[in-house]
Amino acid sequence: MASQSLEADDIVSRLRTLLPADSIRTDDESRRFYATDIYATRKLPLAVVTPSTVEEVQAIVRACADYRSPIAIRGGGASYSDGYTHNAARGVTLSVERLTRILEIDETDATVTVEAGVTWKQLHDALAPLGWRTPFFGPFSGLHATIGGGLSQNSVSHGSAAHGSAAESLLSLEIVTGTGDLLQTGSAGSAVADPFFRHFGPDMAGLFTGDCGALGIKVRITLRMIRAAPACGYASFRFDTFERLHSAMRAIAIEKLDDEHFAIDSVIQQGQLERQGGVDAKVGIARSVMANSGSFLSGVTTLAKMAVGTEALKVAPYVGHWVLVGVNQAEADARLDRLRALASPHGAEIPPTVPTVARAMPFAPFTNILGSKGERWVPVHGIFPHSRVAGFHHALQALLQANKAVLEGHGIRLGGMFLCPAPNAFLYEPCFYWPDAKSIYHERVFPADALAALPEHPANPAAANEVKRLKAEIIDLMHSHGAAHFQVGRVYPYARGRNPASLLLLRAVKTALDPHYILSPGALGL
Repeated sequence: MASQSLEADDIVSRLRTLLPADSIRTDDESRRFYATDIYATRKLPLAVVTPSTVEEVQAIVRACADYRSPIAIRGGGASYSDGYTHNAARGVTLSVERLTRILEIDETDATVTVEAGVTWKQLHDALAPLGWRTPFFGPFSGLHATIGGGLSQNSVSHGSAAHGSAAESLLSLEIVTGTGDLLQTGSAGSAVADPFFRHFGPDMAGLFTGDCGALGIKVRITLRMIRAAPACGYASFRFDTFERLHSAMRAIAIEKLDDEHFAIDSVIQQGQLERQGGVDAKVGIARSVMANSGSFLSGVTTLAKMAVGTEALKVAPYVGHWVLVGVNQAEADARLDRLRALASPHGAEIPPTVPTVARAMPFAPFTNILGSKGERWVPVHGIFPHSRVAGFHHALQALLQANKAVLEGHGIRLGGMFLCPAPNAFLYEPCFYWPDAKSIYHERVFPADALAALPEHPANPAAANEVKRLKAEIIDLMHSHGAAHFQVGRVYPYARGRNPASLLLLRAVKTALDPHYILSPGALGL
């Protein structure tokens, strides 16, 4: 085995012997792009590798283990918590962008097996014509976000109200460990069984959900499938206060009436309305709504209601949106009636513009990664028990009030997005917007025509530093109110204050699977 003292270029030379020429990139622009997430750029990797087979992934890991070269694992790149950036020198970025095969759609066993680089949109588009879906079927960023990344971060959005996070749709994983070995979980761990059942002894698959790549590299994934419900209902309510919004969301979540939902405040509402202002955007939305409607008449009726709903959104402090499904329209309508009964004491119903569009276009173009006026954007989130939501909300408002002069002086705005990822949990996501220069990530990922129409902002390190400070203070505030987090990466305080015995177990697992600590070093605080 080679020693740590070997020159950095040696690992690049070794990788060139293992991969086709077009599967390794060392130019400065590629290294800079793959080192940048939605929010930050950290240390540049020595090389970016894009394996197209599991065997190539194993060979890369074994070479990096020999040279003690850290590996950052990148899915679709739709992260903002330092999950795939490098905090150590001499690193290699492994992108799963070529592991994009849907390996098997098994309609008898109701399972689908994919490679880790398949996007949620790619999978949804493959299953929908067959009448199937996965229970959780992707985050809003599913146009770019991969299934491997969604499980590593533990994503929520489409289908989460009824079926939970990405991890709860998982049956089986094939993992390349930090030694290059191939590990299989659940029933697939047996030589003669299929990956049809997750729980065969201890739930080893669960170890790798939400691990941010720190415990292994996901290469093949098997998910549950369910029949796509043929009927839908939609509801939107406006609320005058956050407390009223939370009360309604809690009541509805506890009864598990809807398939998915989310709520936003006036800052994010206004940005959404501005983005939808163009003629091309409106035509695209109209086409999607018509295609998703049961008949021409119902599509026209929906579009007419949406026009009224857009006006209602302009004056709403908070708005919640729900999508409900049923085996027939009667079931969807019955769920809708019950939802209205629970929400009406707290808010006022408005036409369901946003949920109609969200279901018709679940994976919209990637325009939310900048503000509607070209500002930089980064969210931060915490997941709370309902009993602690109000306390955190008021503490956050006090923090923002204490920093009012700073926010106004630097042109920093905060919006809010909210959802219940489980009946007993509430996700609170403040979003920062501030004038600053775009990064290489935005230049490559943001739709080019839309990017050209946005204002340009010069580099603004003073505002960026204040955002960084406030972001850290909000995370600390969340931590003091008992928050949990998805996509932990290197940002959220997973290890801080954690039970010593659980940390001992996690570090023992890390050591067993990745003895040289080369996989996503620093993620989860490891």
